[in-house]
Amino acid sequence: MSLEVARECFGLCYSAFTGGSQLGTFNAPTYPKFMNGPHPGGSPTPWGDRNAENCNPYDVNAVPNTGVTRYYDWTVTNMTMAPDGVELAMLVANGAFPGETIEANWGDWIEVKVTNGLTVEGTAIHWHGQLQIGTPYMDGTPGVTQCPIAPGKTFVYRFRASLYGTSWWHGHYSAQYVNGLSGATIIHGPASDNNYDIDLGPVLLSDWFHDYENNLIEDIFYATPSGIPHFPPESNNMLINGKNNYPCQNTTLPCTPNAGLATFKFETGKTHRLRLINHAAEALLFFSIDGYTMTVIANDFVPIEPYETDLVQMGVGQRTDVLVKGKDNAQESVYMRVTEGPSGIGPAGKTGCSLNTGVSIEAKAPIYYQAADTSILPNTTSAINGSRYLFPQNCGNTPLTSTTPSYAMAVKQPDKVLPFLMTGNYNGTGAFVWYMNNITFFGDYNDPILYEAKLGNTDNFTTQRQVYDMGNSTVLRLILTSVGFPASHPMHVHGHNMQILAEGVGSWDGTTIVNPSNPMRRDTQIIRPNGYLVVQIELNNPGVWAFHCHVAWHISEGMNINILEQPAGIEKEMELPYVMAQTCRDWADWTGGHVVPQIDSGL
Repeated sequence: MSLEVARECFGLCYSAFTGGSQLGTFNAPTYPKFMNGPHPGGSPTPWGDRNAENCNPYDVNAVPNTGVTRYYDWTVTNMTMAPDGVELAMLVANGAFPGETIEANWGDWIEVKVTNGLTVEGTAIHWHGQLQIGTPYMDGTPGVTQCPIAPGKTFVYRFRASLYGTSWWHGHYSAQYVNGLSGATIIHGPASDNNYDIDLGPVLLSDWFHDYENNLIEDIFYATPSGIPHFPPESNNMLINGKNNYPCQNTTLPCTPNAGLATFKFETGKTHRLRLINHAAEALLFFSIDGYTMTVIANDFVPIEPYETDLVQMGVGQRTDVLVKGKDNAQESVYMRVTEGPSGIGPAGKTGCSLNTGVSIEAKAPIYYQAADTSILPNTTSAINGSRYLFPQNCGNTPLTSTTPSYAMAVKQPDKVLPFLMTGNYNGTGAFVWYMNNITFFGDYNDPILYEAKLGNTDNFTTQRQVYDMGNSTVLRLILTSVGFPASHPMHVHGHNMQILAEGVGSWDGTTIVNPSNPMRRDTQIIRPNGYLVVQIELNNPGVWAFHCHVAWHISEGMNINILEQPAGIEKEMELPYVMAQTCRDWADWTGGHVVPQIDSGL
């Protein structure tokens, strides 16, 4: 949609500046504590007597059997939009950025019909944080669990909401989500603190780049710290729910000033739930509300014992649910803000954890109380000391001692331990890539790993496919050590939550585990620059599961391994729906007559 068309249809459709989404506008919905559905035994909630403390969320038999399916129908297309006033070619589902919010109750089934309306590339959608128990082929990871959806073709994803809380969905074909193919997910379920009045829903936080993802991917391979031939991609702006302004004098692209900030409503005396989501390409983000403290109640899909903070740090892919108590002045207005801090390319002692141009490193969104004058912007300022954004001490998550899961799970003795050395360097072609144990991942869109496992071909994978066969192992411990190029890596595991046993700078001492009786769990955790991360996964979900850095550039440059779990069960017991093979045939037919410009790992 051009800006001219958007202006002409004002009142009939949302403008290019709102991205076709109500999120971050005064028309944004608030969310109930649960959706319509059956209530077992007349219980006041669809999950009966289950709560965040008494129910093992990983026991498939404990998931509420609602029998309800929530349906969605999306078409992925290219559109011209201007989230911050700068016109860009974007990739969107149903013409909206952010995309449609998926909403369901814990235990519901979710069915999403995805039509690829693109003409020159495939697509696939990943449902971040969903365990996909019994449906690993629905994980949406091309070359690992499926073939891409060919141009003009349709694929129906169907999976169960076996965990609850806040997450997001995004394109997993190359770096498509960087240009807009993403949205929020809300799964209603128990909370560690249910004493809130208003659920304001998703607060999607992101860096933003004034270029198309293919160009950015090409840049990363030949960038150098010295800037010759050029620096790695540096973000141009920050967004809250897909909105912000940009100083147009700093771009040669078509740009309209004052495109508009996201806005939110608070009510005096009420407690508000905000569902924070980092859907950035690269940035470690810092979120705050001027003059307010927040009560953290969940990280990723894991309810935790509540604690208070004035600043939330989030790596790419991470989510944090917070409660914020409204104050008493009905005429008040205040800013929420997200920043990535100063650029990581800068003078010693004054650098941040992420890369940006330095032009616009913060997004603000006004919060208005019910009697506030919405024509006037707030005049509040942040009390957060800028030193809290600086490299390297702040380039990680909140200390593990602050986060205790509501449902306790003790650390088990692993029967499989895999150490990984994470490094970055230039390969033989002069391209910069990332290595895990001296191997950089490269996927094959035409030959998903899961399908080879179903055929029993588990001994023939090439080294670059990074497949680690767990055999009959039941508990996997991963010991990650990052050396050399000093970057943060938010490591994300598919198909599981992981226990976070230890993290820090340097190397693990081999023994220290933080809170071994109940360590933090989540599906994404940052390993610090030149640091270590020790995580543990219970191998109770047959499938092939990617484990990768969620910085878009790093996974494009190969920072991924694939965990092959219970291969005998996959071969002998798992049925792959016929549609999976048909999707591969459709992809093979299309690629037979078209060149697929796979310049990166594929993920």
